[in-house]
Amino acid sequence: MGGFFGVTSKEDCVFDLFFGTDYHCHLGTRRAGLCVYGDGKFDRSIHSISNSPFRTKFESEANSMKGNYGIGSISDYEGQPVLMRSHHGTFAITTVGKINNSKELVDDILTGSVHLFEMSNGEISQTELVASLINQKENFIEGIRYAQEMIDGSISMLILTPKGIYAVRDLLGRTPVVVGKKEDAYCVCMEDTSFLNLGYQRHKELGPGEIVVMEPEGIKTLVLPGTDMKMCTFMWVYYGYPSSSYEGISVEKMRYRCGQSIAKRDDVEVDIVAGVPDSGMAHAIGYSNESKVPFARPFIKYTPTWSRSFMPTIQSKRNLIAKMKLIAVEDIIRDNRLLLIDDSIVRGTQLRETTEFLFERGAKEVHIRPACPPILYGCKYLNFSSSKSDMELIARQVIAELEGTEDVPKERLDVYADPDTEEYKNMLEVIRQRLSFTSLRFNRLDDMLDAVGLDHCKLCTYCWNGKE
Repeated sequence: MGGFFGVTSKEDCVFDLFFGTDYHCHLGTRRAGLCVYGDGKFDRSIHSISNSPFRTKFESEANSMKGNYGIGSISDYEGQPVLMRSHHGTFAITTVGKINNSKELVDDILTGSVHLFEMSNGEISQTELVASLINQKENFIEGIRYAQEMIDGSISMLILTPKGIYAVRDLLGRTPVVVGKKEDAYCVCMEDTSFLNLGYQRHKELGPGEIVVMEPEGIKTLVLPGTDMKMCTFMWVYYGYPSSSYEGISVEKMRYRCGQSIAKRDDVEVDIVAGVPDSGMAHAIGYSNESKVPFARPFIKYTPTWSRSFMPTIQSKRNLIAKMKLIAVEDIIRDNRLLLIDDSIVRGTQLRETTEFLFERGAKEVHIRPACPPILYGCKYLNFSSSKSDMELIARQVIAELEGTEDVPKERLDVYADPDTEEYKNMLEVIRQRLSFTSLRFNRLDDMLDAVGLDHCKLCTYCWNGKE
């Protein structure tokens, strides 16, 4: 995924930009960048953060960069912000989202003798592509609207110019964009938790498709928000930092309610309830308090030198790294029946490793309760998982096994998404056996959406039921 932070200030903005961007590091693991504007020029820096904290990589920039306007980026993929020169003048841009029709857009742009930078993996920079779409029109607003309309997927963005920062939320509000305010500055970001310790107060949350321009003196809406919203439910279940809120809904409280709803439908007898660090913790506390089963930590995530979520590309090494991050508390594990809550099951590989890890250290039983339903479709909008194909999802692998084909029609997949069908129960049993769980029950979609507290029609549920 990714995150961004921007500042317009009457004073130098670099301190706020540095720490505000750093507070988004849980949203991305590969690249980070800062770009500021001051004294009539742009100053930009991009580093890899694959295996190093953001602060250590950008310490020198924090002391050398100067400017009143700035944007920062955390990314799972490309180096951002991108610095562009066009008929709009020079500007820097950073984006969050996913473009599904990039090839078609690139082919169309290249017919106009426009050149695009090719990254080392042979693909085109998504952010540069968005900038090129904006440059097709005579002004920023027309260009931004054109880019939004042409993109199949989801794009939110910040654009840094000598006159201020344009902030844009994607057309259906799949990701949050929040504005903070203090006496001499405004900031814009994805996580409101990022500005609270910097002295900002929450000013407003952009609506779907809303476009604003931000200066030190204030913020002006240029395009009013739309009425339709399909916000990513995973922002609450998994992505979001626990102290953040979206659409007025606390991430921590939503996860707590999720755990409660799972417990209300459960009748398993266990000795301990635990959460997989970090996003499973609040879910587990909610379950524990509702069920009256004690909450405990059978393993601890080692953070002093594992502060990044670095993962090698080789799957076997990824499994080992994931296992190495957790250190067992054997006195809690041994001879106990454990109920473990994780935010989700995607491929199931890491959770199987965790379960084996617990059994090896003396657990009598390991019962798994994911905080969301089985994932049947790869994310089309935010790259929730890096799956190249739906068949990398364990639920789809099991469905293909049960149906005797990978080419399962949508109407049959709908049956497997329904928790009241025999097909759903059969799917869960095969997943349970394959991953060596003592028992397995997923949270229901309706319960999970109720835990958010927004109208269900305002939440994206595509990865669970294929509905747009």
